[in-house]
Amino acid sequence: MPQTLKELGDHVAAALPQQVLETEILHDQLIVRVKREAIVPVLTFLRDDPRCLFALLSELCGVDYPDRPERFDVVYNLLSLKLNQRIRVKVRTDEANAVPSVTAVYSAAGWFEREAWDLFGIYFSDHPDLRRLLTDYGFEGHPLRKDFPLTGYVEVRYDEDQKRVVYEPVRLKQEFRSFDFVSPWEGMSHVLPGDEKAKAGEGGT
Repeated sequence: MPQTLKELGDHVAAALPQQVLETEILHDQLIVRVKREAIVPVLTFLRDDPRCLFALLSELCGVDYPDRPERFDVVYNLLSLKLNQRIRVKVRTDEANAVPSVTAVYSAAGWFEREAWDLFGIYFSDHPDLRRLLTDYGFEGHPLRKDFPLTGYVEVRYDEDQKRVVYEPVRLKQEFRSFDFVSPWEGMSHVLPGDEKAKAGEGGT
């Protein structure tokens, strides 16, 4: 399998030398990183080339690396049913630079790109209907970014007096608790209660 993936990666890199930045095999998966502006012709090639035939876009998602200048990866997972092979294509971008929409290549990308826009704030140029998909109307921010607060910015509840849903600033009912080392949510970096007795009695009476 690794040899087959290497041959496929070499074929793609040789056919698209100006668009492909690098190829690698990681966990038995061929990963091809391409230039952002070249994503449409690259995916078109991967769909139509006889040695590729990746006719199915099985997934498109965003990944956030906030410490990088181009903090987002857009990941395209493609499947060739005819040749029984998979490939992963990645491009990098940030909040200011749009990624060309690939809805003209794979119609399934429409909702995937809307999800990436909604949850990460990744903008896709030439998308026919780029609007939020999973969050509510007027939602502030993009909840899968690493710097998005866990509490969010607003809370939603149904107001019985007003007979409607109301939006209010988040009001925490209690302070965030500071768990001690016994808590199962914290890392056990020191001796648990009682363990010091077991260690003291080792090899003894």
